[in-house]
Amino acid sequence: MSEDDAGEPAPHFLGHRDRLRTRLREQGGEGLQDYELLELLLFQLRPRIDTKPIAKELLARFGSVAEVLAAPRQRLMEVSGVGESVADGLKLSHAVALRFARDGVKGRDTLGSWQAVLDYCRTAMAFEEREQFRILFLDKKNRLIADEKQQTGTVDHTPVYPREVLRRALELSATALVLCHNHPSGDPTPSQADIAMTRTIVDVAKPLGIVVHDHIILARGGHASFRALKLI
Repeated sequence: MSEDDAGEPAPHFLGHRDRLRTRLREQGGEGLQDYELLELLLFQLRPRIDTKPIAKELLARFGSVAEVLAAPRQRLMEVSGVGESVADGLKLSHAVALRFARDGVKGRDTLGSWQAVLDYCRTAMAFEEREQFRILFLDKKNRLIADEKQQTGTVDHTPVYPREVLRRALELSATALVLCHNHPSGDPTPSQADIAMTRTIVDVAKPLGIVVHDHIILARGGHASFRALKLI
């Protein structure tokens, strides 16, 4: 058995970690299980300990890699082995994933890149524990001008003010919108309040020459498109 500089036996997990890194280099992330990806990420943050138990506990608590990265800092820190620096690292990873997804939307016709739009919205919102209302503001070529979170509400309600939505669209010279919000319950089915609010925004936008392309509801269980459901 190899020993460290002090003559102590090397920690048992180092060989396992080296094997994971070799698989990452040779096969990419697809060659690793979820807990192994988290384990390697956590190793960068806690290099002197076995991070497999922390990775498995995070997945047991939150359900998936995406949900771990999107989880609130304070909830992450309820897991043994996750302190301020580890929580910072996990939130940084989520920010990088969000930026990557958003860059897949920027500068492109959003209607021709709809899967990228869905991927971005899912990364940004699907696993939030409180409702959020987000708007993608588009130009005449349906390219993204701005992406803004308008409101954050409770676990089952977000206040939305249609005239404020349209005021901001006019400020940005946007000619089209994609509305997005999340359902922390996990069920993306639109509520009657969602439908009424969306139709009000559509009605106020139309005389201003602004088109509402869709309203997407994101949830852990998938997504719902008002356009696909023929609700707008």
